[in-house]
Amino acid sequence: MKRLTILRHAKSSWDDASLDDFNRPLNERGWKAARRIGRELKHRQMKFDFALASSAARVRETIDGFVEGYGEPDFEIRFEPSIYEASVATLLDLVRGLPEDAAAALLVGHNPGLERLVVELSEPDELRDRVAGKFPTAAVAVVELTPEHWKDVQPGSGRIAELIFAKELD
Repeated sequence: MKRLTILRHAKSSWDDASLDDFNRPLNERGWKAARRIGRELKHRQMKFDFALASSAARVRETIDGFVEGYGEPDFEIRFEPSIYEASVATLLDLVRGLPEDAAAALLVGHNPGLERLVVELSEPDELRDRVAGKFPTAAVAVVELTPEHWKDVQPGSGRIAELIFAKELD
């Protein structure tokens, strides 16, 4: 079984209207939430073998805040530009291409793609319904996938094992 942890970037700033969307940084609330999520995943003893993340500024900063709370990662973090504004099909292709030796991967990116990916991958239940209603900034969904190989991941081949919203941790 593979485990995919999906983290939506934390709250970004709209203070500088001259910045394009890709370069928007986190606001103070976002930094706080990113650190809080990092601490929470460390507290839950969640481990990762690999991370794939958007190269957008707010995702990079979310990872920086996450590391402040979680500690220095002992896994590779690869930045993938195609995650920015990715469709579910693109995200699913990226999941299928994750390194086979990674049993527990972390995917960090943006909505609406991540929200749709969680819904697409998981079986219908109460947690899936909650994600379909809203997957807010700094939210985490842990999806346990039944296939033994990333390349075999299909829609509906997983279940949401944990759903964590940073705003509910304070």
